[in-house]
Amino acid sequence: MIETEQLTKKDIKNSKLISSVLAGERRFGFLLGDCIEILKEIPDESIDCVITSPPYWQLREYDVKDEHQSVLIGYEDDPNDYVKNLVTVFSQVKRVLKPDGSLWLNLGDKFKNKNLMLMPARVAIAMQDDGWVLRGDIIWDQMKGTQSAQDRMRDVYEHVYHFVKTRKYFFDADAVKIKPQKNASLVNGSITSATGVTGKKYKEHIAASTVLSEQEKQNALNALDEILAKMKRGEIVDFRMTIRGAQRSYHSESTKISGRAKELETKGYFFLMMKSSGFMPADVWRIVPEDKWRKDAHCAVFPEELLQTPINGTSRPGGIVLDPFSGTGSTVCAALKLGRRGIGIDLSKSYLDISETRIKEAFNGTYKLLL
Repeated sequence: MIETEQLTKKDIKNSKLISSVLAGERRFGFLLGDCIEILKEIPDESIDCVITSPPYWQLREYDVKDEHQSVLIGYEDDPNDYVKNLVTVFSQVKRVLKPDGSLWLNLGDKFKNKNLMLMPARVAIAMQDDGWVLRGDIIWDQMKGTQSAQDRMRDVYEHVYHFVKTRKYFFDADAVKIKPQKNASLVNGSITSATGVTGKKYKEHIAASTVLSEQEKQNALNALDEILAKMKRGEIVDFRMTIRGAQRSYHSESTKISGRAKELETKGYFFLMMKSSGFMPADVWRIVPEDKWRKDAHCAVFPEELLQTPINGTSRPGGIVLDPFSGTGSTVCAALKLGRRGIGIDLSKSYLDISETRIKEAFNGTYKLLL
């Protein structure tokens, strides 16, 4: 009877925390319990972005194993059961995620009997089969590793998958673009790109071309002049021009495969430009894991740098970021620092206590304003 009353009190507390964060009455909340059951308490389509790293299959032993054996993910004997359990969790995530929301899922791999299990790929394919749209596979290069294996390469990376519910979703490209370190400039009266391109060589290639018609040459020169004018106006900082017969197409010469090849065929040229607003990050992120909040041998901690692009790019200011396997609270802490609200769920009370301490330390004198 006492256990039932305690459980009821915990559920009531979680429900109030969820409601207060959703209503904007407080900016964050950490919820103790099984993520599937707590996710059921969250209303449909109320979360802007989910970023999480669930327990990896048979890789870590957590301090809640005995207490929550029936719901703990990562201890399954059969890898297929692990995949099914994660898909079940993320089906609830899909329900609470807004139609234009994003899910960022970090997973590491596992060797079993010297056989690489490809667990991230297994989960990703199962998620696609469950209706998720996979928009990207980010390679998180952790740049370090401690490994004693002598008969294979040292592994230093993990996957971060970007899933969405529909083909049309919120993405703030300007918020995540990498700004160019150098702008175009005037040199001896001529506009020069950030890497020293003036367009002179391209004009010589166009004039000397034996494969472009006279009309195509004129069109190419006019287009080049417009690119140089954009550079002078500060709209772009760098460019490259590919001309039929002078440079090869990128990726493929087949017009069925390559849009660039199609442009060469129909126009005789195409441009690649770097706008002054910057360029998109690549799909390899070189970020060293965080050690400060790694409080035990089983605690894997997101570096907050890893979270900045997902939060800035796929959640609006003031939106709600959720982590159903929150650990020591990296996702929620990063969300708060970037002007969002945050909800974290975990089975471990000790991890949630660390998370609260982390928020208090990060916000110091302004901590009470979050409540």
